[in-house]
Amino acid sequence: MKTEYEDMFDYYKHTSMFWNDMIAMMSSKPSALMAVGPLRNFTENIKKISQELIESNQEIVDFNTQLVEYYQHLGETWVGAQKKVMSKISEVPQDAESMEAYKRIWIDIFENDFTQMFDNKAFSENYNKLVSTELQLLKRWNTIMDVMLKSANMPTKEEINDIYKELFSLKKQIKKINPKKKRRRDENDSKV
Repeated sequence: MKTEYEDMFDYYKHTSMFWNDMIAMMSSKPSALMAVGPLRNFTENIKKISQELIESNQEIVDFNTQLVEYYQHLGETWVGAQKKVMSKISEVPQDAESMEAYKRIWIDIFENDFTQMFDNKAFSENYNKLVSTELQLLKRWNTIMDVMLKSANMPTKEEINDIYKELFSLKKQIKKINPKKKRRRDENDSKV
């Protein structure tokens, strides 16, 4: 059963896709004929960019929901541990040496409570969803960035990484060649 929120998102997605298609149909051919260079590429790719943005909206909402739940776990654990510390503190005498005892109590209680929280199945499931949603968002944003960079005739991140790999391998080859070249030079110098 869908909630009101999911129906609202589906309506938003449907409406956005409809207007995205309408704008793409109305503007793709005439603007592509008039546009030159990167602007032409951009008008051809605007539909893909807007579709990625529309799809990312649900992931942003999911990420924010998981983030709120994550901080809720942290906050509840912090408050619970702080209450335990305050109840134990009343047992510690109030003198100069008690400060060290207070620190030990605080560290022990917080360490135990947060370890229990990290071992909790609900926390780990929430954290897993949070990280996977964040990675999905990153993947979408990288896709959008690649489309925009290709539209502007700029190298994409993947192409730049390939260039770096090639440069690295060329540097390694040059380092192998240089000692051989130096030895030959030294041998020629010793013969003269």
